[in-house]
Amino acid sequence: MAAKRLSMKLIFFLLSIMVVTAQDKGGQLPQWEEGMLDIHHINTGRGDAAFFIFPDATTLLVDAGDMSETHPRTLSARNAVQKPDNSKSAPQWIVDYILQFFPKNQPIQLDYGLITHFHDDHFGEMDVNRNRHSKGNYALTGMMEVGSILPIKTHLDRGSSYPIDLKNPLVQKEIKADDLYSIIETLQEYWKYMDYHSKKDGLIYEVLKPGAINQIELKKAPSNFSNFTVRNIAVNGNVWTGENEDYYSLFSKGEYSGENPLSTCLKITYGEFDYFTGGDISGIDAFGQTDLNSLESHVAPVIGPVDVATLNHHGNRDSQNVFFVRTLRPRIWIQQNWSSDHPGEEVLRRITSKELYPGERDMFSTVMLQPLKDVIGDRLNQYKSQNGHIVVRVYDKGSRYDIYILNDDSKEREIIAKYGPYEAR
Repeated sequence: MAAKRLSMKLIFFLLSIMVVTAQDKGGQLPQWEEGMLDIHHINTGRGDAAFFIFPDATTLLVDAGDMSETHPRTLSARNAVQKPDNSKSAPQWIVDYILQFFPKNQPIQLDYGLITHFHDDHFGEMDVNRNRHSKGNYALTGMMEVGSILPIKTHLDRGSSYPIDLKNPLVQKEIKADDLYSIIETLQEYWKYMDYHSKKDGLIYEVLKPGAINQIELKKAPSNFSNFTVRNIAVNGNVWTGENEDYYSLFSKGEYSGENPLSTCLKITYGEFDYFTGGDISGIDAFGQTDLNSLESHVAPVIGPVDVATLNHHGNRDSQNVFFVRTLRPRIWIQQNWSSDHPGEEVLRRITSKELYPGERDMFSTVMLQPLKDVIGDRLNQYKSQNGHIVVRVYDKGSRYDIYILNDDSKEREIIAKYGPYEAR
């Protein structure tokens, strides 16, 4: 009997590393069906964007990065090129992608739009070249441009009042003095966007509540999927305790350590399947050591083991500390990348270490740039895929999932590879 169980495990492992068949390669991703959870990590080369279709067809967009091309670094070899081309803006390509894979027979609108934090590669950036909305008179960039094309019913973000008041002119002046990427100017456009669409379209605005479960909830058929939840793990340095919807604070009022530690963190659970995404939180101190006071260290215990995790801060060298990696132990790491310093070489060592946690793990990146390949070399071959849109498709009531890689050079976004099935843990 033991030998039979071992044989079955071996067979399942071999199945889990199979790539797409010749019949499917070059074809289209099969249409989403009720009961599936789809998570699309979209690569535009201009920042993060993840499109979710929940099992009942509720939709969510997390971030809509749109880095300005007025910055020399955006067009340098350090950064990714825009995908699939420059015939549209990055937000327009995000909308184009969403419309291709949107659930059939559903109203063409997003139920939720979430901004993890106020950096250009996550919610857009104002610059002199941006077009303006003809009626709302706000700049078309990032999440604002997405929402001007594809209506968003409920907007969520980390708010503007804690730990500092971003609408206070004195605070704005202080931030502007050190800000290279126009956070305040972009926020002012974002607030115009929110005001216009709340009055015109009835847009609902909410500040993400730390510890809350199902603030982001199923809208279409919640009773059919009682094993599906979205838990708000952290926002603004306020971390869920693991009990009820209680939380504790890492920062005091008036203490501003920059945007990254204030990122929103979500855990999505569907049956046995768990997924975590944490914006740009980090866990390594200035000397390269694990920081047990960091966001990563505080959220890890209440997240626990997951099947799929996105790399915090794109895999920057200040992220994925030892404690975080050992605690989450994901079967799949997904890197949403745009820079040639992602992943940090030390991060790669930690997430691939069998000493930190045993067992298999597969890694996928939306892009891997040549300068990084020149430095790290063959060790990057540990990634199953280094380029393309990454789709996680969860099915069988959350018990199994596949990973699809879609061509980000093509407007048709055909399948390049498929990995799975993986068994949820």
